[in-house]
Amino acid sequence: MSVGPLSGTSNNFFGTSIAFRQASIHIYIMIIVTSSKNPIPLTFIFLLLAAGLLTQSCTKKKRSELGEQLFIKTQNKVFKDADADSLAVVFKEMLQAEKSKMNQPQIITAFYEQNNYDPAFVMDHTFNGDIDLAANYFEKAGQHGLDPKMFKADQIKQLAAKIRSKTAIKSLKEAYHDMAMLEMLTANSLVNYANALQYGLISPKKIYQRYFMATKRPDSTSMFATLRANNLKTLLDSIQPKNPQYLLLQKALIAGGTAEGMTKEETQHYLVVNMERLRWRNKPYEPKYVIVNIPDYRLDVIENGESVLNMKVIVGEGHKDNTISLKDDNESNKEEKPVNRETPQLNSKIYAAQVNPVWNIPRSIATKEIMIEADEDPYYLENKGIDVYKNGKKMEDPETIDWLTAKPGDYEFKQRPGDENSLGKIKFLFNNNSSVYLHDTPARNKFNEKMRALSHGCVRVGDPLALAKNLFGESPSYDTIAKDMAEPKPSPTTLDLPKKVPVYLTYVTCWMDGNGTLQYRPDVYGLDEVLYGHLKKFLADSETLAGLTAL
Repeated sequence: MSVGPLSGTSNNFFGTSIAFRQASIHIYIMIIVTSSKNPIPLTFIFLLLAAGLLTQSCTKKKRSELGEQLFIKTQNKVFKDADADSLAVVFKEMLQAEKSKMNQPQIITAFYEQNNYDPAFVMDHTFNGDIDLAANYFEKAGQHGLDPKMFKADQIKQLAAKIRSKTAIKSLKEAYHDMAMLEMLTANSLVNYANALQYGLISPKKIYQRYFMATKRPDSTSMFATLRANNLKTLLDSIQPKNPQYLLLQKALIAGGTAEGMTKEETQHYLVVNMERLRWRNKPYEPKYVIVNIPDYRLDVIENGESVLNMKVIVGEGHKDNTISLKDDNESNKEEKPVNRETPQLNSKIYAAQVNPVWNIPRSIATKEIMIEADEDPYYLENKGIDVYKNGKKMEDPETIDWLTAKPGDYEFKQRPGDENSLGKIKFLFNNNSSVYLHDTPARNKFNEKMRALSHGCVRVGDPLALAKNLFGESPSYDTIAKDMAEPKPSPTTLDLPKKVPVYLTYVTCWMDGNGTLQYRPDVYGLDEVLYGHLKKFLADSETLAGLTAL
């Protein structure tokens, strides 16, 4: 990850020498004094000079008594001759040597460059027990489904104990090495742990082709805040996920139960995959929003945390067998193989409703379905209310066209409003790059089917009038919608929402319902399988999971 001006290069102000910065401030003052037409108050000049001295004093001089402090705390005479400058030289060399073992080497290196390689974790958190406390949290990472070994808890505790010991460290060289190693391990593990719990281990945008949800990822600001933490317990408590669903799945993972029809291992896979999803920073934050859970074939309108309207939906087609399971030890699982008709994951805002819409039939559907049907039945187009256009001009006799030899790109197809229109009586519009929307459908019987991944990618809603009433409220606009949807000779009407309503198309395959029952849904698009393929190298093994204790 590039961190721009914090990358630690020589053109970085924070990476320049103290002397150079001091000189720069003096020169800057001289320029101000000599170029100003008005006299500069001496107080202001002294403040600037003080700022330069402060820059020096808060870095180099901060650990001027490092050796003495360490001796007082450990009674190990080796530390008497330790000094911050010599430690910084060793620390800098070791940071460079160990960069390849870090997840965020640029961030951590930049942080210590800015702080003159000050060993803050060693000096401020080793002797008060904070580092051991942090290691205790790392050891319990299995409660999040994560492998505790990622966070080096044992090594951190051993080094901390060695540094605190009166006799364990025998030489100054050994002291510098161990202090630098403990500082690096603590910083790296703390950043990795905080990132994992606050943002998830996997970036969904990197593994899914049809993922268009705003998702916050860790950055230099968040990671620097972690590294600057004064109270590690406060930090570690604050980053534990608080989402009620997360806590319920976490308890289910620790309990080690087995879902009906699945093995214990498959059950654990469902839980850890969906816990990772809950760690992603892509959740609705608005007081009111519409959310569609693709694998559950369900739409909810949420207001102030409660579902005030829900209905069945039909989503885009997925894999035909609809029984994809999570397989182990198969690298191909990491590669997503989306079906063209899958409904994408996205978030947007519903801004309008179009009553009695015209369907501008996508070329892919026209080629694979409409032209084939028209070739088999010359009156298919008229029966379905579909008009054909060539070069923008409506064709008067489309039944005379030889659709078997016609070039798909030469024609456009539009379905008129009416009972046969595939969009039904209304569609709800929101901006997105996938040309999907929520809409009605004339094929009402499909809502009775258990597996409802049947559409071309848009979301068909079970009760569109109820959704319109919720979005528009009791208003003249809603009255117009209800009236126009009942018209025997319909014409298109578009009504803007007075206030845009957020919409989220999501993918969740496991959750706890209001009755305390874990719900599982088939991985209809294979997205669990892909996520697990990327996630499994970070996950706790079965022995660790079996040894988990209750929260």
